[in-house]
Amino acid sequence: MNKDYEVVIGLETHAELSTESKIFCDCKNAFGLEVNSQVCPICMGMPGTLPTLNEKVVDYAIMMGHALNCSINRVCKQDRKNYFYPDLPKAYQISQDETPLCQNGYVDIMVNGEEKRIGITRIHIEEDAGKLLHSDKFEGCSLVDLNRCGVPLIEIVSEPDMRSSEEAKAYLETLKSILQYLDICDCKMQEGSIRCDVNVSVHKKGEPFGTRTEMKNVNSFSAAVRGIDFEVKRQIEVLENGGTITQETRRWDDAKGESVSMRSKEDAHDYRYFPEPDLKTIVVEQERIDNLKSLIPELPNKKIVKYVKEYGLSQKDATFIAENIEIAKLFDGCMTKNLYSAKSYTTWILGDLVAYLNETGKTLSQTNINAENLTALVEKIEKKVISNANGKKIFAIIVNEDKDIDNLIDEMGLTQVSDTSALEAIADEVLANNEKSVTDYKNGKTNALGFLVGQCMKASKGKANPGMMKEIILKKIDS
Repeated sequence: MNKDYEVVIGLETHAELSTESKIFCDCKNAFGLEVNSQVCPICMGMPGTLPTLNEKVVDYAIMMGHALNCSINRVCKQDRKNYFYPDLPKAYQISQDETPLCQNGYVDIMVNGEEKRIGITRIHIEEDAGKLLHSDKFEGCSLVDLNRCGVPLIEIVSEPDMRSSEEAKAYLETLKSILQYLDICDCKMQEGSIRCDVNVSVHKKGEPFGTRTEMKNVNSFSAAVRGIDFEVKRQIEVLENGGTITQETRRWDDAKGESVSMRSKEDAHDYRYFPEPDLKTIVVEQERIDNLKSLIPELPNKKIVKYVKEYGLSQKDATFIAENIEIAKLFDGCMTKNLYSAKSYTTWILGDLVAYLNETGKTLSQTNINAENLTALVEKIEKKVISNANGKKIFAIIVNEDKDIDNLIDEMGLTQVSDTSALEAIADEVLANNEKSVTDYKNGKTNALGFLVGQCMKASKGKANPGMMKEIILKKIDS
């Protein structure tokens, strides 16, 4: 990227809400069903039909508004956004124009360990359009599946506050994790549950913002990064060659790694917005707004900041834990006991537990691990009752079975030996049988010490306190 230019990025993120029925009718809101099987005269736009607003859509939008620190408009309306496209049978989309349900908010993201605040212009509710199907077997034609018509959406419009593709990705990942925490969107990008349009412009530093372009068809966060980087490079090359940037809508082709022009960018007046005459004004009682706010849990972006700043985790580890609701609950449950450091728990959570989940395909709720037994296991290790190696043997059992850890230690004979005289006897025997390794260590081959400690642990059947064992061996070699 040319260092003389500044990049300006704004995102319009669409999230399909996980309601049982569509936004204006009783048709089932589900993905992957038989083509055109979940349609009715209302979502197909038949003349004379009347829509009825799904109240759950309003509730979910307000919850997202609270999560993104927005003002909630108690009184708002819906509007018709007019445009002609084959997958929009009414030739207009019911959306919101002048007065959205939520506006003037913000969300804090973390990039490279630093917090950044991204403004939220608005969150409004609207209906989704259908889906065009393209295939060679259709002999040059495209078919349309209207199952998606009327699926409820919220559109989250950011301020142009992002300055790199890295920031844009962090913003999108933050929105995704918040939606999942609120349980209002399944965020399956492969099913189109969350998708975004990308607005990009460049300008020389110190000059006004440049002309923006909008990119459609961005179907993954990594594609958004590639699309932004391509578009920034393209715009800078145009300007450096004396050209001008045209305000337009472009389509991102991820397979080719390039964007192509689709049409000139529409402004609001091109859509001829006007109030939706078939729907009443939306009026939400303040009590309902307050009740919905009380349902908001501690959100993942706030957890990440706390994990990094208060617990000393890396941003990578903090993000991994915070964005998995079950694992975050486990970690928080351990930390609230205020017994041991965060690292004492993350060693097990990010190591043995995640490895087990990946290997078996299970979720945490399908195991027997909880804050109580994990804390108990960590306590036995921290207090030198058992070694870390024997802790792994215990973990392998309690991950599947509801077993008492103290009983397991006794039954398996895993209590760690910390008696100095017993450890010295083991050390004497190992040193006597491994004179070459002792000589190697004295000659500077430090890895020989690890071998000797390992032999001691083997002789003790894993019961020796490894820290004490190492100290004893060093003392005997030095003497």
